[in-house]
Amino acid sequence: MDHRLLEIIACPVCNGKLYFNQEKQELICKTDSLAFPLRDGIPVLLENEARSLTAEETRP
Repeated sequence: MDHRLLEIIACPVCNGKLYFNQEKQELICKTDSLAFPLRDGIPVLLENEARSLTAEETRP
């Protein structure tokens, strides 16, 4: 994931910052507890494609 892209894209739900989880290949919105998938290296920033984070995943 290009770090320059992470600086300009935002969560489509709250417009907050997204964090890249390299292990799961997801973009994480901590505010909404959502994980957006990457498909072939392309972020899928659709709310209905995101999964909810578990309580364990939302711990700092």
